[in-house]
Amino acid sequence: CGVHGPSAVMDEQALLGLNPNADARYRQRAMAYFEQLKESQDAWEVCAEALAKGIYSDDHVKFFCFQVLEHQIKFRHAGLSAAQQQLIRETLMKWLQVQLMNAQPEKPFIRNKAAQVLALTFVMEYLTLWPKFFFDILSLVGLNPHGVDVYLRTLMAIDAEVVDRDILHSPEETRRNTLIKDSMREQCIPSLVESWFQILQTYQLTHPELTCQCLEVVGAYVSWIDLNLIANDRFVNVLLSQMSVEELREEACDCLFEIVNKGMDPVDKTKLVESLCQVLQSAGFFNVDQEEDVDFLAKFSRLVNGMGQSLVLSWTKLVKAGNVKEVAETLQAVEAKVPLMLQLLVHEDDDISANIVGFCYEYLHVLKQLPQLTDQQKANIEAVMLAVMKKLTYDDEYNFENEGEDEAMFVEYRKQLKMLLDRLAQVSPELLLEAVRRVFNNTMQVWQTAAFMEVEVAIRLLYMLGEALPASHGAHFSGDTAKTSALQDMMQTLVSCGVSSYQHTSVSLEFFETVVRYDKFFIVEPQHIPNVLMAFLDQRGLRHNSPKVRSRVAYLFSRFIKTLQ
Repeated sequence: CGVHGPSAVMDEQALLGLNPNADARYRQRAMAYFEQLKESQDAWEVCAEALAKGIYSDDHVKFFCFQVLEHQIKFRHAGLSAAQQQLIRETLMKWLQVQLMNAQPEKPFIRNKAAQVLALTFVMEYLTLWPKFFFDILSLVGLNPHGVDVYLRTLMAIDAEVVDRDILHSPEETRRNTLIKDSMREQCIPSLVESWFQILQTYQLTHPELTCQCLEVVGAYVSWIDLNLIANDRFVNVLLSQMSVEELREEACDCLFEIVNKGMDPVDKTKLVESLCQVLQSAGFFNVDQEEDVDFLAKFSRLVNGMGQSLVLSWTKLVKAGNVKEVAETLQAVEAKVPLMLQLLVHEDDDISANIVGFCYEYLHVLKQLPQLTDQQKANIEAVMLAVMKKLTYDDEYNFENEGEDEAMFVEYRKQLKMLLDRLAQVSPELLLEAVRRVFNNTMQVWQTAAFMEVEVAIRLLYMLGEALPASHGAHFSGDTAKTSALQDMMQTLVSCGVSSYQHTSVSLEFFETVVRYDKFFIVEPQHIPNVLMAFLDQRGLRHNSPKVRSRVAYLFSRFIKTLQ
């Protein structure tokens, strides 16, 4: 089927093969036709015509036509004649114009493909042939919702081509991308930002999905454009008003997060974060306990985490530069966020809690560097400690027999909490030791009547101390220190209070793990060895009714025996 001249028709038989349910014979023919159009000098022009005139209503055919165009732009652009390059530009603009008239928008996969092809054309031609790319598109679409949708998708596709850090680019592409960004900053970014402002204002009540798309664009572009275009009263007020609209607030939160995350001068950053915080606080966003929507709170927690980490980074830079006044002001700003941080850290939803761990970790690092701590800072350390202990505890839903995705997520989250515990030990080992000792002793006194998760976490904390408070070669029990005697007391309690008979797999496992971690204890107090050996060998250990416990205990037993030899 020779195809010549732009007024030619497409091979209808081959097009039938584009339907996923088509016969294999047709599908092969469609593939062959695709190859033929891709490689031809001008036969692909029928695809351009089909798109510009809206000849086909079948989605698979439209997608196919865009794919053929995409191939020309991506791999053959330099070899096209000026007229053919012009044809592609006109085709895309005509297609876009048709979108404005359509009652129903195209399916999302077609719109995404169109945006991709627009973005590729932009990358190839913006610096040379099509400097008015955005001007042309914006003057065509105005505030038409279908048009704005394609415009926003195109902006995201351009971000993926030119800015996305996760994609590896050749040195040549990197150079070209830098030129594109420089040129955009000079020529069109202010008008793009203005268009975003208009879109956010116009559509926030009528088209939440367009508004969310626009927020996503702002969040993506803010990392490389002049922040003053976005971080000003006019723009930020729109974002803040959207924080109060249910369908928009998660995206608005993400957008604010990107603004806060942008690298900038430490004094300016502190000012920016503080002004944002002030507005958020006066709008009531800090009253976390009154918020029901956990998905939003998870985003909000991430935003607070971003603000906190930004302030800590500013503080670190200012300390290095020796700006005494600004250092004090920034530290005050950090401290002011701690009550909110603690509320989020101890929130019953683990996602919300996990999202603030980073700030918490950095805050403890700041405290570690201070020459001495105020009473308030000591109280904060204590509060973090209590929060970590509370959040380490299993909940009723945890399925020990059949661990699935939720269980795996909790195990990961527990690892983050362990990092906090290790950091607490560096900041204030005495406080940590004292807190664990209190929890451990109180629980062991009532283990017969306590819930399994309380017993498990008490033993778990004792186990975690071993890594948090370092000792050379595990020698936790040599040398006469407060630490040694506290650990020794707790180990005596563990092996003699009878908790090894507790009827729950998690407690049994934690008991044996802890005994083996502190095997050196038995060198100091060998009188406890017979009792522990019995626990290993009877129904508490190797004869336990859970295969999971039996197999783990078998391994732990062999390790235990080695150290006793």
